[in-house]
Amino acid sequence: MSSKDEQYTQGAHEWTERSYADARAYLAHRAELVQTLGIPLASGDEVLDLACGDGGLGELVLARGLRYRGVDSTPEMVAEARARLGDRAPIELGDLNDYVPPSPVAATTVFRAIYYARDRRAFFRHVAGYTDGKLVFDLSPRRYRLDDVLDDLNVAGYRDVALRPFFVPQTISLPHLVTSAATALERSGPLARLVLRYRFTYFVAASR
Repeated sequence: MSSKDEQYTQGAHEWTERSYADARAYLAHRAELVQTLGIPLASGDEVLDLACGDGGLGELVLARGLRYRGVDSTPEMVAEARARLGDRAPIELGDLNDYVPPSPVAATTVFRAIYYARDRRAFFRHVAGYTDGKLVFDLSPRRYRLDDVLDDLNVAGYRDVALRPFFVPQTISLPHLVTSAATALERSGPLARLVLRYRFTYFVAASR
């Protein structure tokens, strides 16, 4: 077992609460962008969350009137997600490279896990096979060249790509007014791109 696998296995209990300084603010903003960035999702649309962890995002997705399905490769995380969400959402054990849902979904999300794709272009094509609407994921521009990822999306058939900086911090809890200012800064164009040189991530919504 790798150190990363061991981290997820041993740390599954209350993973969300320990991973985010203000889990609700962080995941609520993530859920908002899942619904609104790129092709908008309507009430009742299903979101497939690959590498879902303990299902923390699921609560906020469900609160927006969407359906949620979670998949994770760690049994302990699957157990925690099932305990968190109960009968409100199906949670399955599976590898994001191979998993196929029982029916097409409106959106597929992959957060903090795109690096688990064995072959990024092949992964994008795989997801396109069961996703009617959009693929949504986060991307650090300091870890990956944005142009490379956009090229992979294009080769995989994604013609429409919406980008949005994501400035709600993971490890710092901010007052509500400061959080509001941070999300407003996401729309600031050149200033937002300057901030991304040093911290934070892009939110990417790609559709065919």
